[in-house]
Amino acid sequence: MLLNLESSVTTAHLAKLAYIYVRQSTAGQVRQHQESTELQYRLVDRAAAFGWPKERIEVIDDDLGKSGTSSDGRGGFQRLIAEIGLGKAGLVLSLDASRLARNNHDWHQLLELCSLFGVLIADGERIYDPCAYHDRLLLGLSGIMSEAELHQIKLRLHQGERQKAARGELRLPLPAGLVHGRDGRVALNPDEEVQARLLHLFAKFRELRSAKAVMRHFQEANLLLPVRPLAGPSPHDVVWQPASSARILQVLKNPAYAGAYVYGRRRRRSIGRRSGSQGRATEAVAIQDWPVCLKGAFPGYIDWEEFMANQQRLADNLNRYDAHRQGAPRRGNALLQGIAVCGRCGRRMGLHYSGPHGNYPVYACRADQHQHGGPRCQEVRALGIDVAIERLLLEALTPDRLALAIAALGELENEARALEHQWSLKRERARYEAERARRQYDAVEPENRLVARSLERVWEDKLRQVEQIEIEYESWRRQQPVSLAAADRAQILSLGEDLPKLWNAAGAVERKQILRLVMKEVILDQRPASGQVWIRIVWQTGAVSEHKIRRNVNSYRNYADLATLEARLRDLVAAQKMDHEIAMTLNAEGLLSAHGRPFSGDEVHLLRKRWSIPTVKINGTEQNPLQWPDGTYSVQGAAAALSISTQTVFKWLQKGRLSGRQLAKGMPWQITLSSLQIAQLRTQVRRTNQSKKEAS
Repeated sequence: MLLNLESSVTTAHLAKLAYIYVRQSTAGQVRQHQESTELQYRLVDRAAAFGWPKERIEVIDDDLGKSGTSSDGRGGFQRLIAEIGLGKAGLVLSLDASRLARNNHDWHQLLELCSLFGVLIADGERIYDPCAYHDRLLLGLSGIMSEAELHQIKLRLHQGERQKAARGELRLPLPAGLVHGRDGRVALNPDEEVQARLLHLFAKFRELRSAKAVMRHFQEANLLLPVRPLAGPSPHDVVWQPASSARILQVLKNPAYAGAYVYGRRRRRSIGRRSGSQGRATEAVAIQDWPVCLKGAFPGYIDWEEFMANQQRLADNLNRYDAHRQGAPRRGNALLQGIAVCGRCGRRMGLHYSGPHGNYPVYACRADQHQHGGPRCQEVRALGIDVAIERLLLEALTPDRLALAIAALGELENEARALEHQWSLKRERARYEAERARRQYDAVEPENRLVARSLERVWEDKLRQVEQIEIEYESWRRQQPVSLAAADRAQILSLGEDLPKLWNAAGAVERKQILRLVMKEVILDQRPASGQVWIRIVWQTGAVSEHKIRRNVNSYRNYADLATLEARLRDLVAAQKMDHEIAMTLNAEGLLSAHGRPFSGDEVHLLRKRWSIPTVKINGTEQNPLQWPDGTYSVQGAAAALSISTQTVFKWLQKGRLSGRQLAKGMPWQITLSSLQIAQLRTQVRRTNQSKKEAS
């Protein structure tokens, strides 16, 4: 071996330690390329030839089986950097630059430290002094070539992998519902429970239309999900784990369950890194941009059309009104949450709650406010709208109420049978595991108590699991029988006949789900007519209907058909109707006040004052006489008879000094006065006036 000592190695270098850095990229290379590893260990002899005693030569082989693309996770390289920084190193020896680092950042960090502390770097050919310009230039080129070499290797491997994937021959990890057969073809998992559980998941999503709703169903039914982990104590083996939202979504978003061979579902981001890692983060690729997508490549649990419909449904469940996504039904009183559309700008309307307790929903379009800083497009109070929508929905469903009840019966029975099937498979698996543990215990030699005791404990654990599952099954059977009793069937059919009762018994989320099955979207606009809301319903069948409803307002200035109300009020007054009679007539005709409440006599009185409509008088429209035909006095007559003002008459009536009556509020007073009362009161008035004069 040629040694290039020249004048590089000095006494100062020999006074320090020589470090031999040994690395292989993968554990497979350590096992299969043992000659390369041995060659790196023999660098100890090369360091000794440079003049270092063997007791002052240290080998750092902590990074065997680790990639050199980054210093993260390479404890040996970090230890080497630390020793150089502490001034302990005189020589760093490695087979080539690629063993030390495969990226320029780590390589130049090493060069900078070696230059700062006067450390030599050697490879299989010569010694380099990082303090010398030409040696530093060569070392820099070596690091660049090392990184470029790694890039070319990755590029060739990726191109070969891509070509193999384009033919569908690249072996990719499969989910729990699929397996590779002996012939290499992909088939459904032969485990019947795995197939039944996945089919049940897709059926429930088809029914519930929400991944979280499916998760809650699995948790309530105590059903586990089959999962095939890629890492852990048993990688690529099917294990049963509790249903979570993430696991449900993994199944629903996996195209393999639709029988499609897909390559390139995720790609690395150009910027950004995973938390706690030097590697770049990945992002999902849109379905239309998948590099390889071979439909119908192998059997699946659903077809491709249903898979795409599921992806669209999952996207719509996200609450993003700006992207025209209605979101999944949520708890809350607003019936049109997610499907209300602004009639002015065409955007989906948001929702907020008002009132002192925050329980009055309001549909609001804030698109102009958010995007341009202007005022809100419009706001529509939800309570009146929801009442009208409920009425229209029940009217639409009334002709099919019997068919709906029969279909509900069928759905309940089908769901009970499906859960019964899941429980039977779960019980069968538990019994099989217990029987298998028993056979293993029986197969062991009785004398080998070390093994027998462990197998006995396993057998007992399996038997306890069987017992627990049987207890849970019996509890489920008591709560939900497989077949409905005659009384339950009759009750469900009666509910189907009484749709309003069934509707009122449903929860907020269930109501919204029912509504979305019938109505696609509801367009609202309260600007065209004062006091009214224009509603345009787009039904799921494609039909369109338009409606107008009156909305509650704070003032009669915005009242719908204000002219009609005024004309009707004038007609009733002309018909000699009292205020309370007018209110009863208006309520009987279905009219409501501005606030949406029935009319009262007081409100009719205020409306008459607003429009200057005189009240009905006992003597028609003439002025009140001093004395009425029955002998009672009017306010003016009592004032003249007692020589007092009309204001004093009203005060005495209020204090009870005078007695009188009104046929209704706003009608003339009929005051009862006898001759004796008149004389007494006139005397009291004269005395009062005389006292005032004397006092003045």
